[in-house]
Amino acid sequence: MTGTPRTLAEELRTRPDGGLVGLLRARPDLLSPVPGDVTQLATRAGTRASVVRAVERLDRFVLQTAEALAVAPDPCPYGTLGALMGGDAGDPAVAAALPRAVAELRAQALVWGPDDRLRLVRTARELLTPSAVHPSPTGLGPTVAEAVAGMSPGLLQEIIAAAGLPTTHDPVTAAAALGALFGDRARMAALLDTAPAESIAVLDKLLWGPPYGGVTDRPAPHLRWLLDRGLLLPAGARNVVLPREVALHLRGGRAHHTTEPAAPALSPTTERDPQLVDNAAASQAFTALATVEELLKEWDLGGPAVLRAGGMSVRDLKRTATALDTTEQLAAFWLELAYGAGLIASDGEADERFAATPAAEEWLQLPDPERWAALVAGWLAATRTPGVVGTADAKGRALAALGPHLDRSPAPEVRRRALALLASLPPGASVPASAVLARLRWERPLRGGRPAAGPAAADGTGEAAAGTAPAPADDLRSRLAQWALAEAELLGVTGRGALAAHAHGLLDTPPDGAEPTPDDTAAAAARAATQLAPLLPEPLDHVLLQADLTAVAPGPLHRPLAEALGVLADIESKGGATVYRFTPGSVRRALDAGRSAAELQEFLTRHSRTPVPQPLAYLIDDVARRHGHLRIGAATAYVRCDDDALLSEILADRRAAPLRLRRLAPTVLAAQTSPDQLLDGLRAMGYAPAAESAAGDVLIARADSYRTPPRTAPAPVPDGPPSPDPTLLAAAVRAIRAGDLAATAERKPVHAPAPAPGSLPRTTSAETLATMQAAVLTHSALWIGYVNADGAASQRVIAPVRVEGGFVTAYDHTADEVRTYPLHRITGVAELADDSV
Repeated sequence: MTGTPRTLAEELRTRPDGGLVGLLRARPDLLSPVPGDVTQLATRAGTRASVVRAVERLDRFVLQTAEALAVAPDPCPYGTLGALMGGDAGDPAVAAALPRAVAELRAQALVWGPDDRLRLVRTARELLTPSAVHPSPTGLGPTVAEAVAGMSPGLLQEIIAAAGLPTTHDPVTAAAALGALFGDRARMAALLDTAPAESIAVLDKLLWGPPYGGVTDRPAPHLRWLLDRGLLLPAGARNVVLPREVALHLRGGRAHHTTEPAAPALSPTTERDPQLVDNAAASQAFTALATVEELLKEWDLGGPAVLRAGGMSVRDLKRTATALDTTEQLAAFWLELAYGAGLIASDGEADERFAATPAAEEWLQLPDPERWAALVAGWLAATRTPGVVGTADAKGRALAALGPHLDRSPAPEVRRRALALLASLPPGASVPASAVLARLRWERPLRGGRPAAGPAAADGTGEAAAGTAPAPADDLRSRLAQWALAEAELLGVTGRGALAAHAHGLLDTPPDGAEPTPDDTAAAAARAATQLAPLLPEPLDHVLLQADLTAVAPGPLHRPLAEALGVLADIESKGGATVYRFTPGSVRRALDAGRSAAELQEFLTRHSRTPVPQPLAYLIDDVARRHGHLRIGAATAYVRCDDDALLSEILADRRAAPLRLRRLAPTVLAAQTSPDQLLDGLRAMGYAPAAESAAGDVLIARADSYRTPPRTAPAPVPDGPPSPDPTLLAAAVRAIRAGDLAATAERKPVHAPAPAPGSLPRTTSAETLATMQAAVLTHSALWIGYVNADGAASQRVIAPVRVEGGFVTAYDHTADEVRTYPLHRITGVAELADDSV
């Protein structure tokens, strides 16, 4: 195609395949479904939903360029756009960055046309053009022509006469003359030189927006001077507006108060020893594993109930926070982290509650680096956002941990981008979170939020006054970034605010530049875990027993040792070293689990680097001697003991009254409570009873872990269509090109004139069959109309290979494959011109 394109579709046809691939990669929503031809692609690229999505992904300077084009003449020469961005005096930084911005808008099909006739897509212009309802970030108001629309012709003539212009015959030429005056720097300066100082002060208030102000029925003289000359124009009963041309003159031609051609620098930086950063991150990574493991242990026999609306109650969240020795907000993070990794879920029973999943058992058996990789891979891709737990939804209901409505689709993209910014710093360097947030707001200003231009308010004297809307609270994107940075520190991805060396691998992207898939994320996490492994502490196989009935674990213990010690002793404190305390209750717990006193003594001797203290040995022997002396069985319940004096002592004890005991025999007491209640009651009184079976054997009180049925981790909620892979992009471009060829190729009429462009060819069945058979012999291509089984009509370019049995087998240029079509579904056929294929 030659000459200047007249439409966006014509320009898209001139683009190389690489240009269309770039457009479809930047705007993947255009691929759902694949457009049939370039015209459909251009139409879809101009729809409001697609344009809004594309505009939201522009960085601040590219967006400012689009906003300048929205207030510029249409079409706009490149020089005019440069003046709007850099002002009359020019700005070298803006001039250097402007080509990139225009190229980006062109690449995304938001701007088309040559440099001397740049056109903003109509839908984008409607979105970005300032109006009273939707003010522009430029702070500019309507043009003179827009502001005077509907004004009395007589009043308009009075305005241009007061401005020193000759009267005209119609409102259109009058508005054009007034606009030309305001756009002429010399004449406008001369007019303003005669203005009262108070009038100039009013213009200064409205200069950078909002351009609207309020006036009384009897404006002050300095306001009347502005109204008489059109420097302020009526915008309602008691409102006025500053015309765009006037504001641009006063601004020196600048569309924006401040242009930002370059992204904010990541500063100030704090340099640290990279090894210290890596060690701090590794220490926190180990703490994260221990915290999740503790959560699973806490819920080993089943977790809290599921609320009717989903999630867990505030009371249960507080209990979990207490068990983990952390805050409720951090407890919500650990819960959501385990949930996102598929380690906890609801059991789906009638009395639904949360519990660990079968996958948690597998996770607990993995080496520490692999366990960390599983957590981090789930965190990177998760859209569930624990930071919103406790806040209210749109209906004012509090959002619960593990409940619905916690997904925030932009979270993965913000998380990765925040980490990528840290990765761009030198090793060991960190910057304040505010610097990261400023960069993210520059990269996505519409998603990042900014102060909006609000309507002006009239001041107490009735003079026009500009109002400025207050800055909004932290927007979602900024909060997501803040949470991402804090969570990265908790997981050991960063250390002391700097990205750890092993975490750089988490940001690896596929070679084709597409978005990483879950498999890509898992592979990247595995590579990062391999680098982390040497920094994690080695598990120990020993403890240090002390005379005060405590044991000190100077580091992490092997899992079997930690589990056995957790039964025999209670954890007293945690930290770099864990302190366990032995009590009669903890020793009895180990005996209930089936261990004998000799086995406990041997276990401690084998795993202690210090001799077993005598007080601890005495404690174990004493509890073991009394353990099982009393036997509890099911009558409803009974107590059996060979020592009838001990039973008499129990009967005489007032604390036994709630158990409602009575003697059946010298060595047997019956109770009107369940065996479990009887066990607990006697233990509370200081005895050490043991449960027995119907055969009289001691029951081992080892509780079985409760697990949910197999559950899958929650799937992330995507933020729009997925990024297409190169294979899909290449196939889509081929289909669009082939469909465009079918729609625009020159045809040879059979017996009737060629149909209008875009309509299906129409021929009789006999003509269709004859043309097909001739094309098989001549190996020529045909243009056909086809209606599929669903009734959808399309046009295709095919090269017939065989015609038989009511079907034609042909190479379909549109689909780039060999297909078979029923002849009765072909509406018509036409030959292509010799140079069409």
